[in-house]
Amino acid sequence: MTKRAKEVIETADVVIASSLYQEFLRDDGTLLSEAETDEDGIAVREDDTAARAEGDREDGFEQEIVRSTMGRQIELARAAFDHVREGKDVAHVSGGDPSVYGKSDLVFKMAAEDDATDIPIEIVPGLTAALGGSANVGAPLCNDFCTVSLSDKWRGWDEIEEKLRAAAISDFVIVLYNCWRNYEKAVEIVREERTDDAYVAIVNDAGRADAGRNGESQHITTLGEAADHDDKVSGMGTSLIIGNHETETWSNDDRTYLVTPRGGRDVDDF
Repeated sequence: MTKRAKEVIETADVVIASSLYQEFLRDDGTLLSEAETDEDGIAVREDDTAARAEGDREDGFEQEIVRSTMGRQIELARAAFDHVREGKDVAHVSGGDPSVYGKSDLVFKMAAEDDATDIPIEIVPGLTAALGGSANVGAPLCNDFCTVSLSDKWRGWDEIEEKLRAAAISDFVIVLYNCWRNYEKAVEIVREERTDDAYVAIVNDAGRADAGRNGESQHITTLGEAADHDDKVSGMGTSLIIGNHETETWSNDDRTYLVTPRGGRDVDDF
């Protein structure tokens, strides 16, 4: 989470977030604890830092915390517009980065449908799993890469398969999102176009430490063996980083890293 995202959430009059994200935000103090929040989701913030960040606020103000679920996203987007029209600041929380398989597209679609041209919208970036996971395992994204979501909720599997095959043939480093669906099928498709000894990193809950579903972890394997590691794939918090033909490993006394060089140059050429 960026500093800007933390400030926006701390100073919002209304925060819309799922139970899981609320748990993350309470763990690091961005939201007040459940003990400080009444049964209607109202907490009284007396944080001088938050007040100063807002600029024109008193030291204390009421903050409403609304639980979001998949089935209520449209309803809550409309409710957010209503709150803004009442003069309130609203933070609608998305996991990772809201513009990378997040909720920002829904906000804009609902704004268009409701002709909400009077509503100011700010998209506050976060750190998406591709970047967080890459940092956890070294430097696998230092050359061209792409991301592919394996969720067939919005796209048919035929389209996903076509994108996977094109990415594999083009020698992109590939980052797979939503590995709780179809990750074994995805690995088999990439194997048809890439050697089995290509390196793969399985990354869970990048950047979330112990606050994630199963805790932050990473495991390096190969494409030929990636589908054999079901025990390492924990669900929506899992991403797979599939290296290209140049991706290599580097090890020190502590651990092994993945590195994809920017090009075929020697260090002396930098």
